[in-house]
Amino acid sequence: MTGRLIAFEGGEAVGKSTQAKLLAERLGAKLTFEPGATDSGARIRSLVLDSPELALSPHAEALLMAADRAQHVAEVIRPALDAGIHVVTDRFIGSSLAYQGFGRHLGVDEVLALSLFATGGLQSDLNVLLVVSEEVARSRRSSPGDRIEAEDAEFHQRVLDGFRTLAEQNPEQWVVVDGGRPVHEVAEAVYAAVRDRLGV
Repeated sequence: MTGRLIAFEGGEAVGKSTQAKLLAERLGAKLTFEPGATDSGARIRSLVLDSPELALSPHAEALLMAADRAQHVAEVIRPALDAGIHVVTDRFIGSSLAYQGFGRHLGVDEVLALSLFATGGLQSDLNVLLVVSEEVARSRRSSPGDRIEAEDAEFHQRVLDGFRTLAEQNPEQWVVVDGGRPVHEVAEAVYAAVRDRLGV
């Protein structure tokens, strides 16, 4: 039996990492993340997120994220799925579509094609989009943030609008969960959605 791939998506400070960890523990799944889950990916993450002095073009940023994803799939995700292990990842293709496709104006179709090339056609079985109000997100931010988090409000609004558009246009692949509630309530809502959609 092949494992199922579940991706948590959303903007900044919506609780993806926490909820991904809780779901992985509940399912006995492999927990992973993007970018930076592999040795080469960690170097790419440093370039993309931790180097504000680098003037990366939007296309270069998208290509670096795709390179990280290619190695992530080859080294972490695909082996687990092939072994029948479910995988829960904090970000996957949906983040590239929202951040580079919508946020950087590169186009969803173009970024999707690049991502599918990187993954060998692998897509997540379900995307869990966590959403919170701007007030909640602001209250959860505790640091200046990385290179992308530091982008202006207009960029982040395009990203959030992009996530919502993706979820609306692909309801069979996306489920939207209110991440502004207490952690345990969000976790129960996420688990119920995953169970109902995937039967895991």
